Amino acid sequence: MHHSAAGALDALLGRPGEEHGAFRPADLAGLDEREEFPAAACGVLDAFGLNDHYVPAAFGGELRDYTDLMQLLRTVARRDLTVAVAHGKTFLGAAPVWVAGGADQAAALGALIADGAVVSWGLTERAHGSDLLAGELSATPENGGWRLNGEKWLINNATRGGFICVLARTDPAGGPRGFSLFLVDKRGLAADAYSCPPKIPTHGIRGADISGIAFHDALIPGSALVGEVGTGIETVLKALQLTRTASTALSLGAGDTALRLGVDYARNRRLYGRTLGDLPRVRRIIGEVYAAQLLAEATGLVAARSVHALPGEMSVVSAVAKALIPDLAQNVLDRVAELLGVRSFLTQEYADGLFAKLERDHRVVAIFDGNTAVNRNALIDQFPLLAAAYRRGRCDEAGVTAATSLSVPSTEFTAGGLSLLAMRGSSLMQSLPAAVARIAEQAERGLLPRQVVVLAEEVEAAADALHTEFAELRRTPQDVPPTAFVLAERYELCFAATACLQLWLNNPQPAGDAQSPTIWRNALWLQATLRTALTRLGSPLEEAGAEAYDRLAEHAFGPAVPTLRSTLDGSTSDGATSDGSIPDDSTTDDSTPDGETAGSTS
Repeated sequence: MHHSAAGALDALLGRPGEEHGAFRPADLAGLDEREEFPAAACGVLDAFGLNDHYVPAAFGGELRDYTDLMQLLRTVARRDLTVAVAHGKTFLGAAPVWVAGGADQAAALGALIADGAVVSWGLTERAHGSDLLAGELSATPENGGWRLNGEKWLINNATRGGFICVLARTDPAGGPRGFSLFLVDKRGLAADAYSCPPKIPTHGIRGADISGIAFHDALIPGSALVGEVGTGIETVLKALQLTRTASTALSLGAGDTALRLGVDYARNRRLYGRTLGDLPRVRRIIGEVYAAQLLAEATGLVAARSVHALPGEMSVVSAVAKALIPDLAQNVLDRVAELLGVRSFLTQEYADGLFAKLERDHRVVAIFDGNTAVNRNALIDQFPLLAAAYRRGRCDEAGVTAATSLSVPSTEFTAGGLSLLAMRGSSLMQSLPAAVARIAEQAERGLLPRQVVVLAEEVEAAADALHTEFAELRRTPQDVPPTAFVLAERYELCFAATACLQLWLNNPQPAGDAQSPTIWRNALWLQATLRTALTRLGSPLEEAGAEAYDRLAEHAFGPAVPTLRSTLDGSTSDGATSDGSIPDDSTTDDSTPDGETAGSTS
């Protein structure tokens, strides 16, 4: 099976209620409360060999397909975001070396990671945050090596990690060519050459090592330089295209778990002789939440495959994915919190506090590798390119097909294909008119309902209007109007909807039979995800079509909540399983516990 590594990890970590000992929710919640690092859980992932999947095959590892990496991290995040953040950071720290390091340097680092080395990434500073060009940590050449002075702050695994990839100012004047990257082996530093401030208390991911590192005349060898002198900013921006894409797995895993908890609660909670899941309003909520999760998954899958198929466009794709997917996942969490009511705040009494911890942890995710505003600004910078390319109407058809054909193995990724700007625009978005025409043709042949054509045409109309506004927007790098960020958000939704259309067109459609239909039957998932995107875009839609959410909810209440990936694989190994899940603590008929009112869904 294509995602056998993720399936094997899923089986190892166990189903809800049958978790591996190091991944029991109650134990992880205890660590979180004490702000202790989840060392045992990370040790399980080490023993599984997850580190190997952070290393490209070209450098001795198992990373051949970024979709596989996403599915693996999603599998961990589904159990615990702190563990996923703590362990997965090594990929983020090593990514600059995969992008710009020499072959020997990359192979050596790959061997160290396979042996359990932890690598962190030192970008941000206390006084400058995401403004990398203002960074003050300096590297001065000395006798063939470099002297490091300065501090990096709010760095994941800065204290625990044995290695850190540091962005340093190598030209006092700064500027885009004034910074370089260095892979620092802390083991080779004198004891007084660096110090790590205490771990910083955080609202979420409390057990993670969020700290920092300060260098005091630290001498490092010349071989620590990653790439050429002065290319640090360029390498960081290209590496972020990979790490932002991979880190969306954190939100996908969080959404999986929130959806499962919502379904479990609706299925098990009984009031007045029936379950909450029997109430039409509750089923509608579950269907809407499920559709948002599928929209996020579709975007993530296409983004991960685009690393291989459309690397020159990843400056757009990764920004879209990193801005939109955490936003969609947070919406999933917010809607489920409304359903759970007071239980969403309980830290022990309900589901071992799993939801309360999940909600706290996920709020931090949107900040990693550039917050939502930073990613939307990266899109805004490319509005002129996107508008011009959309107007020309040409796209890399083979690249779009490869990015959206989930059953076809991805081609080998080469970092040389990455670009700071998508000079040819977004092939996926530029494929939209042709995709809508193909959807209309399928409807004429009776292969899908006419309603899908109506929705697809609404997406195309929204995209047409949006690109016109791109072309008309007046801005400077120093003066970005607030409306530009609204346009960027609308672009993300048009991109996600187009990803759904192309996934439908370029994959087998396992409809199942009348007795066991799948979410592909009658394009159900496609109708629901398009409607979700259009609703968020503010498009006026007929209420009659909303019944797609109700039909989608029926699948959520099955033995397992299907994902797009699992329905194509014919398995549920990467789906958010719901049977055997966390038992509800109140299943008594006709009961109204303290703090609830009659008819409450809390």
